[in-house]
Amino acid sequence: MDPLLLEVPERIETERLILRCPRPGDGPTVNEAERETLQELKPWMPWAQTAKSLDESESYCRRMQARYLLREDLVMFMFERDVLGREGRFLGGTGLHRIDWTLRSFEIGYWRRRGFGGHGYITEAARGLARLAFDRLGARRVEIRTDDGNSASWKVAERAGFTLEALLRGDSLTPAGEVRSTRVYARVRGIEEPLGSVQH
Repeated sequence: MDPLLLEVPERIETERLILRCPRPGDGPTVNEAERETLQELKPWMPWAQTAKSLDESESYCRRMQARYLLREDLVMFMFERDVLGREGRFLGGTGLHRIDWTLRSFEIGYWRRRGFGGHGYITEAARGLARLAFDRLGARRVEIRTDDGNSASWKVAERAGFTLEALLRGDSLTPAGEVRSTRVYARVRGIEEPLGSVQH
């Protein structure tokens, strides 16, 4: 099975959100949101240690679009959806990462723009991506991995219906170089997800 031949939608809608793959020209929007949110992201995200230039953000968007088309990493951006189905405010990033196309395994990642917490946007995005993975991409397993100290992140996994499988004690370092533990959550075909045909 060649992943390049899979029909992977570049845009999905949930009740309040539009999730879509990056495009050329997204750089300034992403740059602005990352700069606003840098201090909140810094303890958890290795890529958020210093502010990026506009060129770096635009290069990132184009590179992630290419990786999306190659089915290597399915990065998506989150926007509010207006009543006409148009993109509103940029809310952050998400996507399906660490893809194993042979097993059909994916990991959901996410970050939220400063000022948009407490609305359930990230939980809604995680549920939408789980549905994309299981219903459209034939997933057998979808994970969410999060720092044990980041309760806001692992509570998203729990609200989105993922099961805590493991606490990997002292398994990695924070961006600041301190030892941390990782919570592993998952939804698995035949357990949390009904058995169904997996695409080949």
